[in-house]
Amino acid sequence: MGLGRLLIAAGLLLIIVGVLIDFAGRLPFRIGRLPGDIYFHGKHTTFYFPLVTCILLSVLFSLVMWIFRR
Repeated sequence: MGLGRLLIAAGLLLIIVGVLIDFAGRLPFRIGRLPGDIYFHGKHTTFYFPLVTCILLSVLFSLVMWIFRR
């Protein structure tokens, strides 16, 4: 992949992330607080692991990379 295509891809990714951050409050779900994310709040500790969010982002990034490699 040439430098030009890489810069275009990075620019599009930044635009998409910017739009998602801008409209994140209006989405019916919150990234990082999806059903299936592990959250434990004890008396003196809090443990949070966004399991479903990690899987969803991994699938999304894998799909994007697969499209750009074609």
